[in-house]
Amino acid sequence: MSHAPEANTDMRDLSEGWRVSDGAHSVALPVPGDVHSALLAAGIISDPYWRDTETSLDWIHESDWTATKVFDVEAKDDGHWTLSFDGIDCVAEIRLNDVLLGLTRNRFLRHDFDAGHALLAGENRLQVVFRSNSAEAERLAAASPYPVPYISWNNRLAHYNFLRKPQCDAGWDWNIALSPVGFCGPITLKRTTPARLDDVMVRQRHQPGGDVRLEVDLHYSAFTPGTVEAELICDGMTTAHSVQVWPGKGKTTLTLTIKDPDLWWPAGHGRQDLYALKLRFGTERRSLRIGLRQVELVTDADETGHRFLFRVNGREIFMRGANWIPADALPARATPEAVREMLTSAVEANMNMIRIWGGGQYEPDWFYDMCSELGLMVWQDFMFACNLYPAHDRVWLDSVRLEAWQQIGRLSSQPCMALWCGDNEVIGALNWFEESKADRDHYVAVYARLNAVLEEAIAEADPDVAFWPSSPSVGRLDFGDGWHDDTSGDMHFWDVWHSSKDFEHYRTVQPRFCSEFGFQSFPSNRVIASFTEEEDRNVSTRVMDVHQRNPGGNSRIVETLARYFRFPDRFEDMTWLSQVSQALAMKTAIEFWRSAKPRTMGTLYWQLNDTWPVASWSSLEYGGGWKLTHYLARKFYAPVLVTAQPDQATGEIVLWAVNDTAETVHLHVTACRVSMSGLISEAGSWALPCPTDRPVEVARFPADSIGDTEFLNFSWQDPDGAHAGENDYLPRRPKDYRFADPEIHVEDEGESISLTSNLPALFVTLDHGGSDIWSDNGFTLLPGIPKVIHRSRARGGIHGDCKIRHLKN
Repeated sequence: MSHAPEANTDMRDLSEGWRVSDGAHSVALPVPGDVHSALLAAGIISDPYWRDTETSLDWIHESDWTATKVFDVEAKDDGHWTLSFDGIDCVAEIRLNDVLLGLTRNRFLRHDFDAGHALLAGENRLQVVFRSNSAEAERLAAASPYPVPYISWNNRLAHYNFLRKPQCDAGWDWNIALSPVGFCGPITLKRTTPARLDDVMVRQRHQPGGDVRLEVDLHYSAFTPGTVEAELICDGMTTAHSVQVWPGKGKTTLTLTIKDPDLWWPAGHGRQDLYALKLRFGTERRSLRIGLRQVELVTDADETGHRFLFRVNGREIFMRGANWIPADALPARATPEAVREMLTSAVEANMNMIRIWGGGQYEPDWFYDMCSELGLMVWQDFMFACNLYPAHDRVWLDSVRLEAWQQIGRLSSQPCMALWCGDNEVIGALNWFEESKADRDHYVAVYARLNAVLEEAIAEADPDVAFWPSSPSVGRLDFGDGWHDDTSGDMHFWDVWHSSKDFEHYRTVQPRFCSEFGFQSFPSNRVIASFTEEEDRNVSTRVMDVHQRNPGGNSRIVETLARYFRFPDRFEDMTWLSQVSQALAMKTAIEFWRSAKPRTMGTLYWQLNDTWPVASWSSLEYGGGWKLTHYLARKFYAPVLVTAQPDQATGEIVLWAVNDTAETVHLHVTACRVSMSGLISEAGSWALPCPTDRPVEVARFPADSIGDTEFLNFSWQDPDGAHAGENDYLPRRPKDYRFADPEIHVEDEGESISLTSNLPALFVTLDHGGSDIWSDNGFTLLPGIPKVIHRSRARGGIHGDCKIRHLKN
């Protein structure tokens, strides 16, 4: 039998030169890009984030838009022609020379269309007709044989649970509802003979002796019988073989063993060594970077229930981090440069994990490349959140199955990947709607279909990271309420914010792993100025309400201020004090849960970033500036921490030392009592070893040993100075202290600033809302002890409110 010639591939990038129109407006559409950003760039619309502009732009998502590109093909050579879109948001018709190639209904899929029958030698006209997402969602909901509830209190736009697009595009309790449409990645035209490489699945199998066996599956589509050469190169070694292909889908596997590899480690635990992995399938080539590491999710039983922790390269690691939402509500603004700033800020705050939340999107390849470079492990949700879903629909479910398969394979080479999680809070949502509460069996059965498809996709792909069914959850096939169970699984703890409980309530639970919890603040005055007029700058104005998406959120922020602090006189001071409040909430929770190690082995607060300028739970406000919470995160997420915690049984104040590094650390700890009048008295000095597996008790103080006008200040350092820090404990709420007005002397030397005070000053904040990152902010000044802070990273030199703020009467 004769064989077809060696595989051949020609590829053209069709990402340039698109225009989009609704019949009345026509603008250039970059790829990737969205219609809102294109209209904004052309001056046709105003900034959606300004004041209350949002609803005046609803006509954009209510309209159909046609994107057009004209291109030439010199000759229509033999072979199979494939038109590929890395991502289309979301419901669209694809036409080439007026021939319908297909329909898209899933933002999270790569779409490959057979194009040869419609392609012409010479000029070709390619059109993508974006149908109104909001209209399509209404149509699908109306056609459903039974109600599929969605969170109407969160989603301004209805029924987006029927659409496979970011659920937060319909609005969320932190997001504007724009429902963008557009292209999410490159567009290519490829000619292939006899087979096309579709997907790559990379696995690493760590051997007992330390060697790593790579298994790489090449999934292909063949169009004619033939032979294709497949090749894998890594670490100077090559493996190759010939593949006999026949028309249809196929797979071939290449294996290679790396001897004595340099391992990849999460941030703070070692280097992020990466290897080049080169693949060839015929003339198609792909280059990937991999890091060799073994990640295990440990959920074995213990005396409390079941553990929930991550073991990396044999080391049990406490995960410190936050939840990630899309970088911007306007996709075109979510540039690699902007995202790298935020991920870098996460690492600078001593984070080693982020959770990509299920109501957003699977991020682009470059996002995971950055996480792998920085040592940020990724908890990856599948994209389902807080709603119920139409898993009764076989076509919809088949699309989800393909989505899961593509995404698992696409991310399989990334060492940052730590976990695939089925959804966010969908099990909990079964108890939120009247329909599902009245007929829970029906809705549980439909949910189980969706969860099974995701679990089966993981089982079929067999990645080298674990699957967790839902967040929060106590485990596989448990459809009960895991929200309030702190003995097993992961936990979302929202009682402090949503139930308006005191910050001290965080100490009533000890989650095995808390993957969501948070408290809101206003953004800085600089960010507020970017979306308001002067007349809007009051917490009860309509514009401030528009930029607060959680019902009653502004009132809750203000009420909490009154609970913990003296009420400020000015709006500008209130916004700053809200950030102090948020920081205090997160400090209270995280320091307590870290002191509960190893029962608790991870905290991911809600949320790292914002999608637009808004009052929210973020520690990085819109634009990437650091709120006070992020500055405090650098301290409460320090690898070695000393924290003071009240003993609920005795009332004593206990100093605990926590060590998340790989080796025992020897610490010298000193403590003092500080009075509001400026008197400092020694409270003790201790030297002790701090192991890695559990906190150690440093000292105990009787509750009455700290006077009504005093607080406890303590510091620590190891012999090399690699782990040093300072912390405070206030036995009473800040408003119960009488803060005298200190005289703070400032010496500004440009890149560093020295501050000295004659009296204690708490939460001292410099340059509130500025773009630059300082070595410290929101710190305590002790009387007569200079504090020097440095500009650790310049971000464009934009300064905020340069007034020095601190707690006062």
